[in-house]
Amino acid sequence: MPITLRSRREIEMLRNAGLVVASVLSKLKKHAKPGVSTAELDEIAMEMTRQAGAVALFKGVPCPYMNKPFPGGICASINEQLVHGIPSRAVVLKDGDILTVDYGAKLNGYCGDAAFTVGIGEISNDRQKLLEVTQRLLDIAIEHMAPGIKWSAIAAMMEKTATQAGFSIVKDYVGHGIGTEMHEDPKVPNFVSRELLRDDIVLKKGMILAVEPMVNMGKAGVRTLSDGWTVVTKDKKCSAHVEHTIAVVENGCEVLTALS
Repeated sequence: MPITLRSRREIEMLRNAGLVVASVLSKLKKHAKPGVSTAELDEIAMEMTRQAGAVALFKGVPCPYMNKPFPGGICASINEQLVHGIPSRAVVLKDGDILTVDYGAKLNGYCGDAAFTVGIGEISNDRQKLLEVTQRLLDIAIEHMAPGIKWSAIAAMMEKTATQAGFSIVKDYVGHGIGTEMHEDPKVPNFVSRELLRDDIVLKKGMILAVEPMVNMGKAGVRTLSDGWTVVTKDKKCSAHVEHTIAVVENGCEVLTALS
């Protein structure tokens, strides 16, 4: 499928949605403390979304495995949970946890999507290293995205950085194009595969990509729990996930989900 190239006007519309996402995630990061439930974080996100006149992209998304739409506005995933953790009053953050919050919003027909992983209270050195390496992968993408660059070159650097640190890149989930829909072409992997080399993505001005490295402390394997949503590592070791919506522009790229 052809990849949609967005005009400068559309990029500004995407940036407006991205600023809603950035504001919500910034607030949630400050509120993520020991004793706070993930439902409380979800309530904050939903109220901020309403006040911004936006729509939470994840709420009500159909489950691929059962008749159970996603109930939250955010995905809140803890420790060995990779993604799609369901917000709950029964899930209370505690000292030493790592929390991933993934959130997307649509504003005036355009979407933004981003995620962070943060330590709760004092975390172990190995968990801190996982967070730093995962963030470094996203930084590598931002540093190198520009017209004419092949995505496989960036993905190779990301994969090498993770493996050299002793971690594993998740291969079951990848980034994606984003625009007027949350998920658009192309698929944006954080690793090099035969499929990517066969059909590489050559970056062009106007491409909008949600880049989201997911890194496991142990092996790459993941599975979905019986709730139909929560994805966890098979070896029960911690996972981290960060994401930004990024526009390819004439001289490089612009992060659309960062606070200005």
